[in-house]
Amino acid sequence: MKDAIKMMESKMDAESVKKANVLAEQEIMTIKLAQLREESNIKQDEVKNFTQSSVSRLEKRKDIKISTLVEYLDSLGMGVEIKAYPKEKNTKVEEKILLKI
Repeated sequence: MKDAIKMMESKMDAESVKKANVLAEQEIMTIKLAQLREESNIKQDEVKNFTQSSVSRLEKRKDIKISTLVEYLDSLGMGVEIKAYPKEKNTKVEEKILLKI
């Protein structure tokens, strides 16, 4: 699988690879949101402060406001941690937690 991905990436320009990775990460996040709810044995219509239809839309969104994400995860009994980290390895800037709720 990894070889196939590397082969496809080798035929794409760097910007296209970057965009594809961002889209993939967004898709993965939506899957993880639904998994968290399901692992908590909570149905869509049981999420506090959200209607069933709003949970469905939220779990399919590619772009979510941080405040909405915090409220949704809080309703599932989960916290949120957002970190900033340097993309370059040779930097003096350290990883920092920006938000932990």
